[in-house]
Amino acid sequence: MSLGPATAADANRWRVLAVVCAALLVVVIDATVLHIAAPSISEDLRPSAVELLWIIDGYALVVAPLLVGFAKLGDKVGRPQVMLAGLAVFTAASMVAAFAPSPTVLILGRALMGVGGAMIMPQTMSILRDVFPDRRERTTAVGIWVSVSSAGAAIGPIIGGFLVEHFWWGSVFLINIPILAAIAVATLVWLPPSRAANPAPLDPVSVGLVTAGILGFAFGGKHGARYGFDDPVALVTFFGGIGLLVTFVRRQLATTTPLLDVRLFAQSAFAVAVGCIVLAMVALIGLDFFFAQYLQLVLGLEPLAASVRLIPLAVATIAGGLIAAPILARVGTRNAIAGGLLLSALSLVPLLSLGLADEWVVLSASFVVLGLAIQVVAVAANDVIVSAVTTDRAGDAAAIEETAYELGGGVGIAVLGSVLAAIYTDRLTTVRGVPAGEMEGSRESLSEATEIAQGLPAAIGDALTDAARLAFLDGLHITIAASIVLMLTATAVAAAVLPRVFSGAR
Repeated sequence: MSLGPATAADANRWRVLAVVCAALLVVVIDATVLHIAAPSISEDLRPSAVELLWIIDGYALVVAPLLVGFAKLGDKVGRPQVMLAGLAVFTAASMVAAFAPSPTVLILGRALMGVGGAMIMPQTMSILRDVFPDRRERTTAVGIWVSVSSAGAAIGPIIGGFLVEHFWWGSVFLINIPILAAIAVATLVWLPPSRAANPAPLDPVSVGLVTAGILGFAFGGKHGARYGFDDPVALVTFFGGIGLLVTFVRRQLATTTPLLDVRLFAQSAFAVAVGCIVLAMVALIGLDFFFAQYLQLVLGLEPLAASVRLIPLAVATIAGGLIAAPILARVGTRNAIAGGLLLSALSLVPLLSLGLADEWVVLSASFVVLGLAIQVVAVAANDVIVSAVTTDRAGDAAAIEETAYELGGGVGIAVLGSVLAAIYTDRLTTVRGVPAGEMEGSRESLSEATEIAQGLPAAIGDALTDAARLAFLDGLHITIAASIVLMLTATAVAAAVLPRVFSGAR
């Protein structure tokens, strides 16, 4: 059990929920706030397609592997203390990112923000697990936490669109600073002491293995999608990353005090729930990024107008988080997760028909269903994860769960984004009248093609723009189809493996 004055924590538990959700909101908004800003960043800093992917999802890919180590640190030295340190790191990194003069500096700033986010996120769930010992109340609190997490990811592009249109892309980072200062004060005043009674020892070697493994895997995937998987750099980093992850797992299994208790995955329900959260975030964050590009670069909408088209997704994710707990209580674990996944897959089918026209009704309807269904899946899967462990293992469960959230978002952009980029490059071959050098540059990204087209004679430039948009659409459709297949596969697994009602560790 955790240390700290239980009566004080109980009396102020809803205030504690508000503070940790505010901190969580800033962290998750920054996972998606650049989605709408990507074209503006491309125009200003001129990153390559691979650099742009790192700018967008390098944040999540740094957060994911570090969550485990910082969860353990919070268990040992105190969760509010680690959360405060994370707020300070996040503030400093926001300043670096806001005024980055080059893609490299922006990538480094985003990576440092990832370090701060990784310090904050696991403490939020561990503190909730500490101050909400009653499972029914905890389910409600977790529903709010999940709603804030997913809604933050959904409203990130909306906030980004407003700020980019009225200021500049760096303002999406500057706005963090006064908010983070207020959260730091609230943390000092309202959060009760919280740490594990018998924390496991820290293991920097394991943290290094899992961090290098995930980043190597992601780098190899991105590099391979752009330059071919027979490229030596792609092969070495991709399989090297996998090797490091295997070494990490073997190291955890060989010790009685693992950094991350991978034995939890021996529980089939736990493993499936984690996988479902990963897929839910692949759909929510990955597709959100692709549609932000589609709305601006294919349909030609301004940032604010594009962000308005994403409002139904944001509203639906908020509503879905609020109604998920009663749905879970009524239909049970298996039906909530499998049914939500199936509905999510079906919601994507109409999007396969999107073309060069602004079909906002189709887009809005699909987003509403997707947001509601994904939230039911996330809340139900979250309940399985946090209920599968005893209180002293809450740090492990929180770290695994939040790693699934961040890894899902990072994978959604890294893997599906690399697939989309590879298809775009493959489909955009030659356009009559476009010189070979400009044609090669156009195949780098749709944003680059649009820039190059503006410097060509009108008829040739229009032909290049049309060809690039159609190539991007081909990639988008294939990416959506791949997401549907993943969702349907997960539906079948969840229906076959999960119990009708998960009773948990208690």
